[in-house]
Formats: sequence, structure tokens, C-alpha cells
Amino acid sequence: MVRTRFTEEFGIRYPLVQGGMQWVGRAPLVAAVANAGALGFITALTQPTPDALREEIARCRELTDQPFGVNLTILPAIKPPPYAEYRQAIIDSGVDIVETAGSNPAEHLEHFHAHGIKVIHKCTSVRHAVKAQSLGVDAVSIDGFECAGHPGEDDIPGLVLIPAAADRITVPMLASGGFADGRGLVAALALGADGISMGTRWMATVESGIHQKVKERLVEAEERETQLIFRQLRNTARVADNTVSREVVRRLNEGAKFEEVRDLVAGARGVKVYETGDVEHGIWSAGMVQTLIRDIPTCDELVQRIIGDASDIIRGRLASALEPAASVGA
Repeated sequence: MVRTRFTEEFGIRYPLVQGGMQWVGRAPLVAAVANAGALGFITALTQPTPDALREEIARCRELTDQPFGVNLTILPAIKPPPYAEYRQAIIDSGVDIVETAGSNPAEHLEHFHAHGIKVIHKCTSVRHAVKAQSLGVDAVSIDGFECAGHPGEDDIPGLVLIPAAADRITVPMLASGGFADGRGLVAALALGADGISMGTRWMATVESGIHQKVKERLVEAEERETQLIFRQLRNTARVADNTVSREVVRRLNEGAKFEEVRDLVAGARGVKVYETGDVEHGIWSAGMVQTLIRDIPTCDELVQRIIGDASDIIRGRLASALEPAASVGA
């Protein structure tokens, strides 16, 4: 058993989190994570409407009686989603925990707290984590450069970012970006975190709803097989290395505007990857941690393995590294 401030304050058995993932964070995966004793998040904007989100939350409740949450990611857009309506769907559904990400969560935080909902804000820099803490979030998740999705523009890896944040954060803190196993959990705890949030690792589980061929690709891939797109636009995203992502990088390096790659990066193409298993069809997220993914277990098997390995490391190799106490009279 590994207990931390996070497990105590959020009522979770283990300090493991499945963060929001577009097109991936759906009820069957989230419920499996919850039933395994970790904390899973339904991704709100994966659902096409606020009413569809209400239905997905209800579906998850049919699959688990354990705590789970909803992710609400707020990003700049020409035509923003109706965030207030999604927020109200979360509130109406009686969800107890929300993960916010992207832009400043202040507007949403006020409404969630008014209904007793705990909020974890996901950040990619110490300054943003400190700001979120000052706004009153209940926990932060600090996302290192290794992560899938949006790592921010500072390029600070977790080995530096996590302890730097821990020095200034007093609320419970999760470490994310580059975690997949018990070694990572122990490292995160040693660096000052209270748990870990994983994305790519959960994708390659039995209950993950993505196509089996995508899961198998994650097992095959190495740490160098990702691409950073949109660097020139200061909206960097780490995605799987394939013909589409390499073409996007090439065009942008040659001075192309976003409009000239819009069709290549369309979400409709990306979701087809997860549905059909054609890993070359579009842009899809994957972190460098894929090199540590060597199988496709159930969520329960994965959780038990991570906790078991972490416990063995703490009680075994780390404990044995300490010098024995000097004997009396020596």
C-alpha cells in the first residue's frame, strides 16, 4: 500500500491518476481505472454536447461505485465550445472531482467550489502552478516536457520541473509526463509529488477504447518516435511519429501557415486513427514514455503492478541503500 496526501484528501486508494485524454477518456476506461483503485477522468470535450457528457457520466456510474472525475480543458479557439454548459453538466451530474487544464481556471473554479467539487489544475510550468494555487485549486498536476499532448513552451523535463514545483506548492501535487511504472511512482514521490498522472500508459490497456493496432504500436515504439508539432505557432504538441506528423513539421519548418496544415491536423482524422487502427491516418497523441510500455494489461493488473513494484523498491533496494545504524558501544 502506498498512501500520500493526495489519496487521503481525494479519497482514492492509490496515488495513480488517469488524466483527461481527448477521444480516449470514456466511461469504460475511466470505470476500470476507478475499480482498480486509481482516479480516472472522463474527458468532457470528447463528448459532442453537454447532454452527451451527462449520459457518459451516468454510463460510468453504472460501471463503478468508486470515485471518478471529469476533465475540462480550456483552450483558445476560433469557435470555443460552450464551456459554461459543459461545466453545468458536470455540476448537475454530481461529480466530486474535476481536472481543469489549459487556460486560467478561475471562472470555472468559482462555480465548482460553490458545489463542493474539488479541482485539480494541470500546469506545464512552476509559475502557472503557483498561480493556480493562489486561485484556490485543491491540487495541481505538473506536466513535464516528456508528456504527450501540450507540454508548454519552456521545455523543462520532469526531473527538474517536479522538485522545482514542490519547493513552492503546498497543496497536493501530481507529477505527469513520462510515467508508466513503479519506478516512476517512487521517483515522483522522491522528487516531492504526492502521486502520478499517466496518459499514454493507460491507452495501452485492455479497457482502453482505442483500436488494438494503436495499442500494439505503443508497445513497439521507442522514446524517439514522437514529433513536436506547432512549435513555430507557440502551441507545441507532442504526438506520435508518423507520415502525417512529419509532414506537418516539414511544412511549418518551411514557413507554412496553420491554414496550410489544417486538414492534416484535423481532429476528425485523429479520431479515425483510434477507431480504425490506421496509425498513419492522422495526428494522435503519444508520449516519450511509450518506450516503457511493453504489454497491454488490464487496468487492475497495471495498478497492482505499479503499486507492488513501488513498494518493493521502497522496502528493498532503497532501504538496503541506507547504512545500518551504528551498534551501541561501537
